[in-house]
Amino acid sequence: MRLVENSDNNIFKQQKYVMMEIKVAIVEDNDGIRESLSILISGSAGFECIAAFNNSELAIDRIPSLNVDVILMDINLPGKSGIECTRILKAKNPKLQIIMQTVYEDSDMIFESLKAGASGYLLKRTPPVKLLEAIEEVYKGGSPMSSQIARMVVESFQAKIKGDNNLPLLTDREEEIIIHLSKGYRYKEIADKLFISIDTVRSHIRNIYEKLQVRSRTDAVLKYYKKSLQTDKK
Repeated sequence: MRLVENSDNNIFKQQKYVMMEIKVAIVEDNDGIRESLSILISGSAGFECIAAFNNSELAIDRIPSLNVDVILMDINLPGKSGIECTRILKAKNPKLQIIMQTVYEDSDMIFESLKAGASGYLLKRTPPVKLLEAIEEVYKGGSPMSSQIARMVVESFQAKIKGDNNLPLLTDREEEIIIHLSKGYRYKEIADKLFISIDTVRSHIRNIYEKLQVRSRTDAVLKYYKKSLQTDKK
């Protein structure tokens, strides 16, 4: 699904017909941001904002009874933080897909969010079209991250891996591919982004699978992230 901006009325529309709408809930304490996100989502074909909350407590109470596909979660909420809210909601419903939104480029917050169960991590300055694409991506099983956040994750993983003999040492290229796999990209898309052939991508992925002793994309990403986060706790 591709999204384009209509310069006449500033409403985002899909270029292809979509039969089912992605149901989104917003947890954001800033009234202006919450309203803007609600208008953007509800005014975009293929998306529906079904609820918006200004604090964690209300979200924790109401969301479990709603048919929500994706949650946009502010990380810095009054009372319980967005991270704690994510942890509680995921415990109630592990299938919930949650994207953290923040102004912070902080590696500790990134990892705490991932450990709490967040599926994506975006900066609040993410352009509207990219935000809608991220909602669709996480709905389809990907893990969208702002490019700056993805780079921080890679660099942090690299530092931790080199100091941990129990975690297989992946090459820089293999780590780049792991990040792209986690974001839901296909082999051809990874090849295009990294300016390498699709056969080279397949070769790297075979090496990754062998090193991590897994047989699928999902298992590779989960095992890599899990071991890296466990290292982070030590």
